[in-house]
Amino acid sequence: MTTLIDPPEKTMRPPAHRPSRPAGSRTWRRRFPLLPALIFTIIVTQLPFVATLVISTYQWNILRPGDRHFTGLSNYTFVFTDERLRHAVLNTAVLTASVVVLSVLLGLGLALLLDRRFLGRGLARTLLIAPFLVMPVAAALLWKHALYNPDYGLLNGTLNAVYQLFGAEHGPTIDWVSNFPMPALVIALVWQWTPFMMLILLAGLQAQPGDVLEAAKVDGASALQTFRHLTLPHLRQYIELGVVLGSIFVVQTFDAVFTITQGGPGSRTTNLPYEIYLTMFRKFEYGQAAAAGVVVVIGSIVIATFALRVVASLFREEASR
Repeated sequence: MTTLIDPPEKTMRPPAHRPSRPAGSRTWRRRFPLLPALIFTIIVTQLPFVATLVISTYQWNILRPGDRHFTGLSNYTFVFTDERLRHAVLNTAVLTASVVVLSVLLGLGLALLLDRRFLGRGLARTLLIAPFLVMPVAAALLWKHALYNPDYGLLNGTLNAVYQLFGAEHGPTIDWVSNFPMPALVIALVWQWTPFMMLILLAGLQAQPGDVLEAAKVDGASALQTFRHLTLPHLRQYIELGVVLGSIFVVQTFDAVFTITQGGPGSRTTNLPYEIYLTMFRKFEYGQAAAAGVVVVIGSIVIATFALRVVASLFREEASR
């Protein structure tokens, strides 16, 4: 008779203990591939800004190369007290506010139209986005010569045609850029930036919950009441985003000012970027131009901070749904 003997139990060996890597080393292993891009960004952006900071503390005119000396913050005092720069700040504020407000209003109207279904909506969207895709210098040249030119521009040609319809021999010849420099500049920039605002607001309209709109329609709310009490509050953050981002870009406008008006007549359209250009390449005051540039960069950073907060709030709102 065979006796079954239980096999001896296998000795349970504890798993080999692998030394854990420090959390810091794992973090650096993940971030190491980004190091070349970080170094490139620092070289391209931060080193020139540091050089600008250093130059802004010197009294430096290239016409007097041997008279370069350290002056501390005197250039910044000049920036905040110079009458031309104060006038440029005022022009920049007027230009930025006018372009942003008009672009948001027109963009909102176009977004409301494009949010509806109609034949050819895709083609209409493409055509309305086209002005934003035109290079700024090309757009400025288009407005200056094809539309504003007093001899062969489209605006004066249209006026002449209208006057001739009513029996006049010819219509008035208006030099739009000389007589209305700031409105001419504002209209050209509004044409360029309205598609940008339209895209942002159209994205906000398409993110609006459809069941809420349907419930409002069932309850008997009119289109105006729905827009005022539902659509407009929903678009508030998108409007804020468009205003902030538009302000950042329009504050830095140089192409249109240089091409259409060249700051004139009589510095009526000279904004901060163009005034910095004049200080650098016409007066050759490197220190003053650098100080003005630093002030503009700091102002842009302040505006960009608000933009980032608005974007973050939008993401939080979308994530909470």
